[in-house]
Amino acid sequence: MTTVLFITAHPHDHNISQSMAVGREFVQSYRSSNPYDEVIHLDLYQMDIPQLDADVFSGWSKLGAGNTFDTLTAAERSKVSRLNELVDQFVAADKYVFVSPVWNYSYPPVMKAYIDAICVAGKTFRYIPGQGRVGLLNTKKAVHIQASGSILSPGSADAELEMGHRHLANIMDFLGVSSFEGIFVEGMAAAADQASVIVERALQRAREAAVAF
Repeated sequence: MTTVLFITAHPHDHNISQSMAVGREFVQSYRSSNPYDEVIHLDLYQMDIPQLDADVFSGWSKLGAGNTFDTLTAAERSKVSRLNELVDQFVAADKYVFVSPVWNYSYPPVMKAYIDAICVAGKTFRYIPGQGRVGLLNTKKAVHIQASGSILSPGSADAELEMGHRHLANIMDFLGVSSFEGIFVEGMAAAADQASVIVERALQRAREAAVAF
């Protein structure tokens, strides 16, 4: 069975958020085309995602030095264990659908926290002497659905200001994900009179992309 992680980074649902509305449309279309696949929704705002803090680094350091897991402090065990769960779930999945808005030219901090949780040497990438970094997820596929009031997609006049989709694209490449594309619902603030048309166009794009995903 193919497993899809539907990873959303927005505090609102599809009734308020354009990115969530397009993401929901993508998933509904995907499910219609792939009724036997499993789609797991990860609402990052409702999840426990430990930040990479002193407890995490000290726990990793102790384990790397050969100490057993039970010698870690309670905080170290809790955080390291949870991070292991998150990356193992990510590795076990086959496809990823990321959904996020643009906030201050990037995405919400919960998305960065999740990315930090899944970028783990030995699980999603590794270093090979003489070759450098090698991504381990080259059989995976990913799509990023992003909404912004202004136009920031690749090729636009302000594309260089945008750091959400561009960062995620770099991360997917870093992890070796073989297929990555973006679906953008953008310009609703810049052209408010065209907002409904812009959203409908993005919904249609999502429906079409989901069938081929």
